[in-house]
Amino acid sequence: MQVIAVFGPTGVGKTAVAIALAKRLRERGEDPVAVSADAMQVYAGLPTLTGTASGSEQAELEHRLLGFVPITETFSAGAYAERAHREIDALLNQGRRPIVVGGTGLYLRAALADLDLRPPVDPDIRRRLAEKPTGQLHAELPEAVAAGIAPTDRQRVIRAHELLVAGHEPPPPANAPSQLWTTHTRRATVLAALVMDREALAHRINERVDQMIASGVQQEVARAHEAGASATARRALGFDELLNDDIDAMKTRTRRYAKRQLTWLRKLGGAHLIDVTGRSPQDVAAELIAII
Repeated sequence: MQVIAVFGPTGVGKTAVAIALAKRLRERGEDPVAVSADAMQVYAGLPTLTGTASGSEQAELEHRLLGFVPITETFSAGAYAERAHREIDALLNQGRRPIVVGGTGLYLRAALADLDLRPPVDPDIRRRLAEKPTGQLHAELPEAVAAGIAPTDRQRVIRAHELLVAGHEPPPPANAPSQLWTTHTRRATVLAALVMDREALAHRINERVDQMIASGVQQEVARAHEAGASATARRALGFDELLNDDIDAMKTRTRRYAKRQLTWLRKLGGAHLIDVTGRSPQDVAAELIAII
């Protein structure tokens, strides 16, 4: 049995398509389960901001790997990959169809493939490193490691130090061949990339943000902030903008992110590119069934 991966930019309607697809699969006698592949939906406490499937949606299709990480904890793609592989393998062993649902990021690929992901390290190491200037940290790296990292790239500089202090291999140079996408999956997989007209998607994103505001997303983010949300949880799109009460900035940032996702998807090899502009989830699900 093949895994089905339904992915695409934020706001494109992946959950609705997955639910419609699950209904079609049940008509064929299958028992599908969605496995979330979203870096932010793993956190408890941010369901509105991260677009987590609602209670009614989960009643229509069981979802795994949602909200299982406390908002105060850091989390990594490597830790997620271990959980996702176990979930997918267990479902297949039970004869159930996994529908992996996610964006276009590392978590999707971590769920589907065996990537060379470095493990998380002790948060205390990062806190100590964060006290030092980027230039000093870069100068303290071994020459061979520093040569592959820009002196101003603080995130990569700190990550290199973290791994070295924890006794792991340093990250590959920035110009090394990327593992961020691979068509070589652990299990036989149908890759379905959902795309949409950019203007239509931008309009949809604006409406989605307005709906989030009406649903109390600002209060949700404020609670997460007061609870001590971790650095990785705070990377959720719109987290900082909502804390600053800047709704327009959130919309702009989200539209730009979706635009980059669309550009990447349209160049992607090994996936079925499905334009969902003006189409119902049921129509898209019918196309996916034909592909399967």
